[in-house]
Amino acid sequence: MDDLRSTLHRRGMRMTPQRQLVLDALQALEHATPEQVCKRVQETTPSVNITTIYRTLELLEELGLVRHTHLGHGAPTYSLHEHEHVHLVCHRCGRVDESPREVMDQLCGTLRDAHGFVLDAAHLALSGTCRDCTRETDRTRETP
Repeated sequence: MDDLRSTLHRRGMRMTPQRQLVLDALQALEHATPEQVCKRVQETTPSVNITTIYRTLELLEELGLVRHTHLGHGAPTYSLHEHEHVHLVCHRCGRVDESPREVMDQLCGTLRDAHGFVLDAAHLALSGTCRDCTRETDRTRETP
């Protein structure tokens, strides 16, 4: 958090209790929507409102301390910046699994070589069908 304090200080800002509460909530929850962060923060500080949470998350993302991804059609999900992985989102049951970011290395190389495109795969969501739903579909197809 000293990095955050110095980053804020260089930009003429300070570490407010609300900023610390949001960071603490994200650290505890690992992944959370703004509403989930707000609920967690309000457990200790009921006066903090959702607008403060959104503004704080936006600032922390601008500073590179948190990032967001969309795991579906709902609100974005935030996590601390160093929490890097690929989300595997099942479009049938909604299950979300995590895979190490390195599983995307080959695709990242291919995209860069073929298109000059540098993929940020540090916090990515891929949609598909989870192992359990795939097995269920396979069993259904096998049964006459």
